[in-house]
Amino acid sequence: MHQDTVVGIIGGQGWMGRSLGLSWLEQGLLPPERLVSSSRSGGDAYRDWPDVRCVEDNRELAERADVIVLSVRPQDLAGVELDAGGKLVISLLAMASCQAVASRVGSHRVVRAMPNAAAEIRRGYFPWYASPQVSDGDRRLVQALLESCGTARALPSERDLDYLTALSGAGPAYPALLAQSLLEHARQAGIADEIAREAVLETLVGGSLLLAREGVDPREMVERLIAYDGTTAEGLRAMIDAGLGQAIHRGLEAAHKRARETR
Repeated sequence: MHQDTVVGIIGGQGWMGRSLGLSWLEQGLLPPERLVSSSRSGGDAYRDWPDVRCVEDNRELAERADVIVLSVRPQDLAGVELDAGGKLVISLLAMASCQAVASRVGSHRVVRAMPNAAAEIRRGYFPWYASPQVSDGDRRLVQALLESCGTARALPSERDLDYLTALSGAGPAYPALLAQSLLEHARQAGIADEIAREAVLETLVGGSLLLAREGVDPREMVERLIAYDGTTAEGLRAMIDAGLGQAIHRGLEAAHKRARETR
C-alpha cells in the first residue's frame, strides 16, 4: 500500500466495516490518520484510535479518501450519496452488481467482495471480483486489505461471486442450523443442556479444523468413515438416506437464486 493512501469506510461502525478497520489498525496495515469512517448512527468502534477521522457525511469521506469501502446493507445503496470521482471502490454489498455500484457512486473502478461474519475473529473468507477498469496495483491493494481478516480470493467472473454469496457469504448460518438439530436431538435424549452444547460445538469446530488440516476431500472422509462400519457409519447412512444432501442443495439453490437478483 502506498504510504499516503487514505481509506474510507462507509458504514465503518457496522460489524463488517468495524472488523476491517480495526484489523488494519491492529496489524499496522494502515495508520489511524489514514483511516476515515462514516456512519449515520455514530458509534465508538475507534475510541482507542483517536486519530481515526469519523464523519457523518459520505461526501466528506469521498473527498478525503483515495479508496472507498462500501459496507452498508444492499437496500441502503440507493440512499448513498457520493461522487467517487473515478476512485477505487470496494463494495461489500450482496445483490448489487459492479454496474449497479458504479452507476450509483460515479466510478467504474469497482471491486465486489463478499465477506462473512467470521471476519470478526480474523477467520473470514472474502471472495472478490474486480471490474475490468481495476488496475493490477488496485488488485494487490484489495487483496492486502481483505486478507487482513482471513482469506481473500480473486475470482474470474462476477457470476462466481453471486454463487459464493450464497455459499461462503452465509457465514455461521449453515453450521448453526446443523448445530441446532444436533443440540435438539441431544436434549431429547436427556443430555444436560451444558454438556449437549459443549459436545455439539466441540464436535463441529474440531471436525472442521481437522478437515482443514488434513486437506482431504470431504467425500473421501465420509467414505472412509462409512467403511469403518461402526456407529458413525450408521448415522451417516441414515442421514444420507433421509435426503440430507438434497436438502442442502435445495437451500443453496434458493440462496443462489436470491443472490442473482442484483440491482
